[in-house]
Amino acid sequence: MDLELRHLKTIRAIADAGSLTRAATALGLAQPALSAQLKRIERSLGGTLFERGREGVTATALGALVLDRARVVLPAVRELQEEAVRFAREGADGHRLGGTHGPLLGGLVDRLARAGQGAPVTTYTSWSEREIAGGVAAGRLDFALIGVCGESSPPEADRLAWTEVARDPVHVMLAADHPLASRPQVALAELATEAWTDVPGDGCFGDCFAAACVRAGFTPACVYETDTASCVHLVQVGRAVGLCRATFPATPGLVTRPLAGTPLVWRHLLGWHPEGRAAVRAPAVLGHARAAHAGALARSAARDAARLGGHNARAGAD
Repeated sequence: MDLELRHLKTIRAIADAGSLTRAATALGLAQPALSAQLKRIERSLGGTLFERGREGVTATALGALVLDRARVVLPAVRELQEEAVRFAREGADGHRLGGTHGPLLGGLVDRLARAGQGAPVTTYTSWSEREIAGGVAAGRLDFALIGVCGESSPPEADRLAWTEVARDPVHVMLAADHPLASRPQVALAELATEAWTDVPGDGCFGDCFAAACVRAGFTPACVYETDTASCVHLVQVGRAVGLCRATFPATPGLVTRPLAGTPLVWRHLLGWHPEGRAAVRAPAVLGHARAAHAGALARSAARDAARLGGHNARAGAD
């Protein structure tokens, strides 16, 4: 028989009570059952733990050794249980964030770091929405910051709690000297002959984009799937046009314009495990995420307004 915590509790109860009768009452057992249990424990430990006498029981040398250890182990285990419950209920200091690539994650990290007064903020990024959601479901991450197209469901929808941070119309990236760059918005059909570039991912956006193109009357002839920096370069040199979120930061050599009629919508989502350690902090993190999005959107709108104003001024001078 292996020694278990309940055996240590039994030994301590007998020592504290001073007799098997009183210990059995405290433990809610019949005395014969407690006596039989004590004999099994003594056999497991290789010797007698208590001497029985008219006045009750006294610990043997072996019993005293076991009691000394029990009085250290049992409080430590109780403290561990209390700490674990508190940890699960309130969450630990710091935030473990997972996100797909984009400016919103950086804004959220900045706000959490400033609000946390030294509490650590760690990040994990991936092109895979499923990978990030799986990390939250498995407890490796506290929050997932991802996006989905339109009304599509996020990954791990049955295990995680998801809340919308914001929704944006999808924009098109054009070279600054592109013929349509001066427009306040661009119809998707006007880009039917263009090559396209986009970042990889395992979400729904590729299918949503293909469906939007079909509705606009064309199928993209070429789509370069690559990292963000390469997408930007391909747009800057006029090799392709690209798709981006409304919060895309100002970048030399290109402009972003909304697509007329909003054929594509991007929903920013924050996800967490409803029974995880960070669930209690979800409302605060959601508030920071929404503030980060509002800030990024305001900067993007100001940039586009300035560029359009400058272009119109030059056109008037010409």
